[in-house]
Amino acid sequence: MRQPIQVTIGDTFPARDIGPLTQTDIVRFAGAGGDFNPLHHDPEFVRSTGFPGVISMGQMQAGMLAGWLSDWLGVEHLREFEVRFVAPVFLGDVLRLSGEIVAIDGQGPVPIADVALSASRGDDTVVKASAQVVVASS
Repeated sequence: MRQPIQVTIGDTFPARDIGPLTQTDIVRFAGAGGDFNPLHHDPEFVRSTGFPGVISMGQMQAGMLAGWLSDWLGVEHLREFEVRFVAPVFLGDVLRLSGEIVAIDGQGPVPIADVALSASRGDDTVVKASAQVVVASS
C-alpha cells in the first residue's frame, strides 16, 4: 500500500488528455458495464432524440476521472467521490482531466483533502466531481 502523499491547498497533478473518443471505446465500456442504451450505439435512435450523435455514458467519464485521481493520490486513500454530469460527450471528443486540492482538514485522526475535479472538452466542462482523500500530515 502506498503511503498518503503530502499536499497543500492549490496543488494540482498533471492534466490527462483522453481521446478522441471512438465508438469502439464506448462499445467496450458498454460491454464491461452492461449499459446497452441505444443512445450509446444506435445513430438512428440518437437522432430521433435530438442529439447530434452517439453519446458516451456518463459513468465512462466518471471512471476516467476516478482512475486519474487514483494515479495521483492512491485509490487506497479515497474516502468519498461524487460526480455531476454537466454536458453530453460525443464521438471524437478529446477530454482533459484535471483537479486541484481545495481544502485540507487536519482535525480528525487523519488529514483529509478535498479535491475538485473536472473533465472538459475544450472550454466546456462536461463532468464536475469532488473527492475526499487521506493525505500525509504536515
